[in-house]
Amino acid sequence: MRPAVTELRLSAFRSHRRATFPITPVTLFAGASGSGKSTVLRAYEALARLASGAPLESVFDDPVSYVPERAAADAQGRRGFRIGCTADGPLGPVHLDVAIQAEPELRVVGERLTWDGRELLTTALRDPGRSSVQAAWLTGGAAAVTRAPLPDDRLGTALLPLRVAGSTEGQLQVLAAAEQLLVALRSVFACDPQPVRMRRPAAPGDGRLRRGCDNLAEVLLRTRTECATRHAALVRALRDGCSGEVEDLAAHTRDDGTVRALLARPEGRPDTPVERLGDGELRFLALALVVLTGPGVLEVEQASEVPAAIQSLTVVADNLDRGLDRRQSSGLLRLAVMVVERGHVRLTGAVGETGAQCAREVEGVTVVDLEP
Repeated sequence: MRPAVTELRLSAFRSHRRATFPITPVTLFAGASGSGKSTVLRAYEALARLASGAPLESVFDDPVSYVPERAAADAQGRRGFRIGCTADGPLGPVHLDVAIQAEPELRVVGERLTWDGRELLTTALRDPGRSSVQAAWLTGGAAAVTRAPLPDDRLGTALLPLRVAGSTEGQLQVLAAAEQLLVALRSVFACDPQPVRMRRPAAPGDGRLRRGCDNLAEVLLRTRTECATRHAALVRALRDGCSGEVEDLAAHTRDDGTVRALLARPEGRPDTPVERLGDGELRFLALALVVLTGPGVLEVEQASEVPAAIQSLTVVADNLDRGLDRRQSSGLLRLAVMVVERGHVRLTGAVGETGAQCAREVEGVTVVDLEP
């Protein structure tokens, strides 16, 4: 069983309080503007980046904006927010909850990692004058727990593999639970295709698709060359997602070194350069490519110490249906469900009214309705 996030908890995060959301292989958040769809995805992405070892200041560039409205400061003028998740896998559910102080300075003030009803790691801010939290993790040997300071600008769970020796049964449980959670969170690719960027010439690079998909043509050339099966699946998808007949998807390097992609039309009809497609067609093409491909082609760093066979990739896409018509939205979701059934990819996104209507008609998609 591949580790995967199965629940998000926004205990106090922007407009959400004491909110719990299920995360299935294909989960779409729907609701009116202001209902907090993007906020849920922002919390998911933040946890993923923290699990990768990113410092707080690079994850929350405006931390005060995540503090719930009307949240009162304590006697020391402190305010903050709390988020968490559950990752299921070989061990069963492993839970992580994090409390982050936004004012007067950004720092982790509390963290709890639990499994099977046991606290494996807890941290707490004991001395506000120090840039550390007091941590305690299960040992299970001569001493019940090990206590040591951890930095207050990192997720403590992400540091456990470097701090825990694994010489006792308790330490092995801590490492196993931390690994399951980190593998589930680190396998996240946040994607928001930008048509205006995809129309620019794509310069040669490392062949890994970036978040905005501005190097789409370069990656299309790579996938066409390296994986005929995925390329054929993408072409089939484009026949439903693009106007007119599509026979193939070609890509080549031009004399100036940039890469150009185009839709091959039936004989006698001119091919269509990708940069001349409509916004919806470009977004459909990019999202279909993301769903069909894998971490080796996407700009995401999975856990290198864990075999790829036991990892899955989660695509997180805000405004998933932006610019897409009903046919494109339905086709993209059917494609996602088909790929998800193979077990290597999951999809979590936010959609508008049209996307939500389409999602309810596709078996295998979970729609979570949010109220403003």
